[in-house]
Amino acid sequence: MPKVDYRLNAIVDFDAIGPDRDLGQLALAAARGGATIIQYRDKNSPTRDMVQRAREIHAAIKATGVPLLVNDRVDVALAAGVEGIHVGREDMAVADVRRLLGTNAIIGLTVKNEADAQAAIDGDIDYACIGGLFETPTKENLQPIGFEGFKLLAAVIRKAKPQLPIGAIAGIGLERTPLAIEAGADGVAVISAIFRQADPQAAAQALREAVDQALNVREPQAVQA
Repeated sequence: MPKVDYRLNAIVDFDAIGPDRDLGQLALAAARGGATIIQYRDKNSPTRDMVQRAREIHAAIKATGVPLLVNDRVDVALAAGVEGIHVGREDMAVADVRRLLGTNAIIGLTVKNEADAQAAIDGDIDYACIGGLFETPTKENLQPIGFEGFKLLAAVIRKAKPQLPIGAIAGIGLERTPLAIEAGADGVAVISAIFRQADPQAAAQALREAVDQALNVREPQAVQA
């Protein structure tokens, strides 16, 4: 049984959302709408501010049972006491992250190419997220891989780790969500499709329903209650 439910990863990106909105309340709205993971991403803030924001988001969603992951920053994840971390090729090695955070932590890994796919196979991770699939307003993707690229990388990982949850990221909205699941994703990671909408909770609910419906079409017994 996978440690993590990856159906809907709502990424609270401080740089994309801005300083004038309550990140904790946004995360709570996403969790109430059906997000199964909340990820806090912040590329430019001072470390102390990041720790404080991570603590505030964590406190806001604690009662929902949805885990909070911090993007990149193992020190922030440790200081804030969150459930896990998401790392990429330029971040701390997975083996070091696992040693620091322990066996119970959730560790996710970004996969952009075949070398990353091999790292996902070799590493002690709990999910892989493949992308970016398409252009996105929140992060520059120099070489979007599309659904065909996703399928190729997912197949490499699944051959070795058939039970590892695999997500799709970048340019995924409500219309593309069923296509991502059809391509083999177990869920989607989004920013704009939730947090740039007028009603983030309703947006999360619509995405979660789309994921569940698509999973039921692909594998009728796969969707959890």
